Amino acid sequence: MALTDITRPSDVALNTDLYELTMAQGYWESGLVDGEGCFNVFFRDAPFKGGYGIACGMGQIADLVENFVYDDESIEYLASIQAPGGGPMFKPGFLDYLRDFRMRVDVWAIPEGEVVFAREPMVRVQGPIIDCQLIETALLNLVNFQTLVATKTARVVHAAEGHPVSDFGLRRAQGPDGGLAVARASYIGGASSTSNVLAGKIYGIPVFGTHAHSWVMSFPTELDAFRAFAASSPKNCVLLLDTYDVRQGIKNAITVAKEMEERGERLSAVRLDSGDLARLAKEARKAFDEAGLPYVKISVSNDLDEYTIQSLFAQGAPIDSFGVGTKLATCDPQPSLGGVYKLSATRETPESPWEPVIKLSEQAYKRTIPGVQHIRRYYDAAGVPVGDMIVDDSVDSGDTTSMVDVLDELTSFDLSDATPQEMLTQLVADGHHVGEPESIEVAKARCREAFMHLDPATKRFLNPQTYPVGLERGLARLRNELALEEAKGSGRRSRA
Repeated sequence: MALTDITRPSDVALNTDLYELTMAQGYWESGLVDGEGCFNVFFRDAPFKGGYGIACGMGQIADLVENFVYDDESIEYLASIQAPGGGPMFKPGFLDYLRDFRMRVDVWAIPEGEVVFAREPMVRVQGPIIDCQLIETALLNLVNFQTLVATKTARVVHAAEGHPVSDFGLRRAQGPDGGLAVARASYIGGASSTSNVLAGKIYGIPVFGTHAHSWVMSFPTELDAFRAFAASSPKNCVLLLDTYDVRQGIKNAITVAKEMEERGERLSAVRLDSGDLARLAKEARKAFDEAGLPYVKISVSNDLDEYTIQSLFAQGAPIDSFGVGTKLATCDPQPSLGGVYKLSATRETPESPWEPVIKLSEQAYKRTIPGVQHIRRYYDAAGVPVGDMIVDDSVDSGDTTSMVDVLDELTSFDLSDATPQEMLTQLVADGHHVGEPESIEVAKARCREAFMHLDPATKRFLNPQTYPVGLERGLARLRNELALEEAKGSGRRSRA
């Protein structure tokens, strides 16, 4: 699996916002080629007004870094870009620098499939500041959307109460790349399969699909269509019941199921794609059971999401599986995660000490956290996560028993009875993979395990409990000191 499966390797570096290149040229011209930065990726609010996110996209970061090159064609294109004020936007010397460019960053991230919470670093990138800047857009493009999709899928799968959920969203996804990202992230988030055949080939995801209404409409009668499909696909026979009349469709499906039994075959399932799904599912279940066909499963589709599925079960609908398309692929009703990539520390050379930096705003909500950060997740005796502490080792006070709320310095959390675990793992060192890449199955299993241990109050859809995320006390003091200095206009970046 790699970003380059469907694009030329040289396209990877150009998959960026123009201002990343203009800033890189500015760093180069300002003599900051040896300067280093530390950046963090995080989101400020959990998606879908929920209590958590599912980290996703991290498994492709190392491929992004290793394929981040500028070939002659890329350099030629950049040389052709004109500045609004006239003349080339990029200088020949900078383009020569890019021609020999290779990423030298180090990257740490929360492992794919793990639960992640607002304000904490999902990904930390550090290294030459030019490198860190150039990779920003492409990295956010990977992590933002896939984290959003994986989170949406986890919610849908949670509502499905253990019944299989298949990704049916390709035709409604935002282009081919979007369709592949949806298939990959939804599988990690808990989907059992996808309709996307290319995603099955690239990522090894199980693929699923049967027939559409057009199949039924192509035959003289619905019964003829069902018989033909059963003959063509006896091992994958799911009949779509609602092309004309569902009740007659049920009768025709029973007829075909009996005929299949005579041949030693079985009708796998029927699918409902319109109407009152709860009522129709009950009618279908009753009819199949009375016909001696209790093994025939009931599958439903039609603009489903976590709330619809939850409602169907609340009505006692006997549904066995779900095909979720549009609202999964488009992450309805939230089309963007809003993850950001913020500078938290700088140093003049790789041998210099890190100097923490902070971004202030007229909105205190947008104040960043300084320092080279990592995360300690605390677990109770039952393995349930009870709080995440953001730490900078250079200012660590050594207090592992409590932390200060990330948004409210007057609120603290007691962690004295919990056991910490480091959450960020290194993916890239000096521009290269660290260890063997994880399989998508490992990420999927991690998601299942992490979600199972998450407090139900944090997982609920309506007014979820806010999961505690806080700052280690030394980092909390540093943040306040830097904020006061910057607010006074001193411009100093000091640990004192």
